[in-house]
Amino acid sequence: MTDSSKPTPRKIIHLDMDAFYASVEQRDFPELRGKPLVVGGDPKGRGVVAAASYEVRQFGVRSAMSCYEARKRCPDVIFVPPRFEVYRSVSVHIREIMQSLTPKVEPLSLDEAYLDVTGLQVHQGSATLMANWLRAQILEQTGLTASAGVSFNKMLAKIASDLNKPNGTAIITPEAADAFISTLPIERFHGIGKATAKRLHALNIRTGADLRRTPAAVLVYEFGKRGQFYHDIAHGRDERPVKSERQHKSVGSETTFRENLDSDHELRAQIYEQNSDAFGQMYNKQLIAYTITLKIKYADFTQITRSHTVATAFVSVESAHYWLDKLFLDIPRTLSIRLVGVTYSSLTPATQVLPQLRLFE
Repeated sequence: MTDSSKPTPRKIIHLDMDAFYASVEQRDFPELRGKPLVVGGDPKGRGVVAAASYEVRQFGVRSAMSCYEARKRCPDVIFVPPRFEVYRSVSVHIREIMQSLTPKVEPLSLDEAYLDVTGLQVHQGSATLMANWLRAQILEQTGLTASAGVSFNKMLAKIASDLNKPNGTAIITPEAADAFISTLPIERFHGIGKATAKRLHALNIRTGADLRRTPAAVLVYEFGKRGQFYHDIAHGRDERPVKSERQHKSVGSETTFRENLDSDHELRAQIYEQNSDAFGQMYNKQLIAYTITLKIKYADFTQITRSHTVATAFVSVESAHYWLDKLFLDIPRTLSIRLVGVTYSSLTPATQVLPQLRLFE
């Protein structure tokens, strides 16, 4: 007999285009197909990588890397300037395909989105068949490949979409979730960045199984309210809904130290690390910011923030260092410090202004 009191698991699809910008360029210019391609920057190594084709990724080239480093890793790399109007147009087309299946679509950027297909009766009610239908329609109508992850919550669907890349579908069922999570390195959990992973390693937490064994109280003590989220995802719990209308108000990252710090050098290094993490999140969401905020929490748990708004958006990790240094100097230093955080706000979609800012050139 089945337990009718248990809620029906949700069916969530995470759809992620494969090397989106680079794939559009290779589609439109056949001479670039099969070549190590970077969208952004120039042959002299100026600028940053906006997108990397799979041919150049095998050399360790990734988005947000400096073009100078990309050239060092792959001397044969080809740089092409971005065409944001084209990418936006293709993204709109792809979104229309998604919305022909369900209105419950939450775009994360131009090239990825969540879909909630719970209760849909098309394609035999199978989320896997729906995901494969979406991928086939995108290929037929745009000439581009996509990968999909299917699961019962957003976190697992996003992780799954990366398992069979490129041009694949992966499914994590409720029955398989615990075993899958147990062996998963914590770096693979959505929401755990490099700085957090380093601190988890210091606690001897390296896999989902380690994270699951760690009491929630310990994680909350170490990471604040994010600690409860880490505890939940280790148990496969993620109740965040798919939101069809989504507006980011701020993006940030913070870290609590195992031991309070007094050294300016160590504190600046930690601030820069949180800035790098926050900027990376903002970059992935295709956003830029005009306001930066530095948060400090003292040993007695009191906290203070200092903010600055600029006329020209922060367009690189390093572009924020000057103002972070000035804000840090403005912080009273009466006590040692247990937490630092960096938040970007006054956000704007990057694709509205990046061609003018010439970020990738």
